[in-house]
Order: sequence, then structure tokens, then C-alpha cells
Amino acid sequence: VQLQASGGGSVQPGGSLRLSCAASGFALDNYAIGWFRQAPGKEREGVSCISSSDGRTYYADSVKGRFTISRDNAKFTVYLQMNGLKPEDTAVYYCATRWRSSCIGWNDMNFRGKGTLVTVSS
Repeated sequence: VQLQASGGGSVQPGGSLRLSCAASGFALDNYAIGWFRQAPGKEREGVSCISSSDGRTYYADSVKGRFTISRDNAKFTVYLQMNGLKPEDTAVYYCATRWRSSCIGWNDMNFRGKGTLVTVSS
């Protein structure tokens, strides 16, 4: 049972990246998946969540209007499209779940995979 984030890299401010969260060993379509990030010296921040029960999405205020979360259950993958990237978006991003279909209370998701580094710099 595993989650694996990928797609990180280095971009200039204003650029875009699409992160992928691939699931193995379990049916991703049954569970809400959240994206989180952690910058050096800072606490973990919940970025976005997508439920499995009704497809609802949730975003941190810091990324609303710039990031879009989506899921492709056939590919067992959740995506995070990040546009208009800013230097303050620099962090290790990872996906997580807590084995529930709803995003209610999603900030305490604790089953996580390895992260992927996003660096936004000119």
C-alpha cells in the first residue's frame, strides 16, 4: 500500500507544474486524497483535497484560483495543477489520505507517501 508523488521541479515565478499522486495496493477511488506541502523550517500546510464520495474540492486560501486538484480513478492517480507559481510555493509536496471518502477534517491526513520538491525561483 503506497502513495507516490511526482512531477516536481524548478520553475520561474509565474510558471506551472502538474504534480501526480499515484496509488498502489489500494483502490484510490474509495478515498479522499489531500495534497500537503512543507517548506524548510515551516509547519506542514494543507494545500488541497478532493473527496471520493462527491468529488468536492477544497483549497487553502494561499492557492485558491491558482491550483486545481483532480482525480483519474481509472489511472489510480490524483493531480495537482499548479499555475501562477510564486517563490512562497517552494516546498516538498506530498499526497496523503486517512482512509475516508470525505475531505471533512482533511488536515489530519496521516498516511502519506514520499514527496516531490517544487522550487520556484528566478
